[in-house]
Amino acid sequence: MTEAQGKEQTCVIVGASHAGSLLAVQLRKEGWAGKIILIGAEEFMPYHRPPLSKAVLAGEKEVEKILLRPALMYANNDVQLQLGAQVTKIDRTEKTVSLSNGETIAYDKLALCTGATPKHLPIGEDLPGVHYLRDANDVASIRADMSEGKQAIIIGGGYIGLETAAVMAKKGLSVTVVEMSPRLLQRVASPVISDYFRLLHQSNGVEIVTEAQVQAIAAEQERLAVQFADGSTRLADIVVIGVGVVPETGLAESAGLEVADGIVVDSYMRTNDPDIYAAGDCTVFPSPRYGRLLRLESVQNALDQARIAATSICAGEVVYDALPWFWSDQYEVKLQSAGLRLDHESEVVRGDPSTMDAKGFSVFYMRGDRMISADCVNRAKEFMVCKRLIAERLPVNLAALADESLGADQFEKQ
Repeated sequence: MTEAQGKEQTCVIVGASHAGSLLAVQLRKEGWAGKIILIGAEEFMPYHRPPLSKAVLAGEKEVEKILLRPALMYANNDVQLQLGAQVTKIDRTEKTVSLSNGETIAYDKLALCTGATPKHLPIGEDLPGVHYLRDANDVASIRADMSEGKQAIIIGGGYIGLETAAVMAKKGLSVTVVEMSPRLLQRVASPVISDYFRLLHQSNGVEIVTEAQVQAIAAEQERLAVQFADGSTRLADIVVIGVGVVPETGLAESAGLEVADGIVVDSYMRTNDPDIYAAGDCTVFPSPRYGRLLRLESVQNALDQARIAATSICAGEVVYDALPWFWSDQYEVKLQSAGLRLDHESEVVRGDPSTMDAKGFSVFYMRGDRMISADCVNRAKEFMVCKRLIAERLPVNLAALADESLGADQFEKQ
């Protein structure tokens, strides 16, 4: 391809969150000379999503203060932003995307960064005071309903539900978290971590109800009656439903792309169409590290995949094999997790999770003398060491892990 031909090409990116925003500017770094059009369904400039359930919900920051990049960066990289635009169709034969406003845009390369959407329950639909939390408008609606002394019920004891509960408790609401499983965070965390966060929330006045299934939500004298499968009912002023997300694959499916709990991509973020790529929460990908297909819901994964996709679109080849990591802020506690504890053989706990003090603790998940995952609570230095040990598959000094007289710099076996 000549330089002139390259300048005539167009890359369209659908989805303007973490993956899409980075992919747009990364394409320029990789040498893409043609048009870049970034299409976002929201009217806001692309923004960080993690603060939504934390600082933004708490009223400490507005969306304008959590932008991923200033407008000038898109302008300097000649990225055309089309915000408040919904893509309704992909025509792979004509190589076009159709927008809800009637516009049709031609592409040479297409990247799907469509993310994920909240799982919706068939309860409480269209009732005032019943919310989901995924975007800035959701948070604005929840904040408008929040005030000290109100009763809030959070349905779902995952990270979003618990972060929301923490903010509401600090704002003086009376909060109950309802979880269907026997423990909080059951899908994503070990029992040690689950128990710690249950105690943390209870110590901050939050009621935790597990093994409870909500069957219906009804309006009752300007309040909400939350009805349980056991026949009991609880009244609330505000209900937030956070029971997980599903990958946004509708466009891909209707275009005939391969989908299996996510848009299927290879190690280079390519779909089964050679001109269409995908990155972020919407994808399912082969992991060389774990020897299986994975779908991850994390900012880190979205950013790392976006970099790989940009390289691939520009005809480079780099295999995606980044180490997954994640964090959650609740009250004054920061949890940092590295790796996935798939098929771990043993656990080592460093520190005392029951003390609830600021010193925190760590849990290491082992396979033989290799660490495959770590959860670090208020222990940033240990987290950084563990990230390296896990990423580089280094042998670990098992005796040093639980011995707090030895520093994290002695975790590696010499």
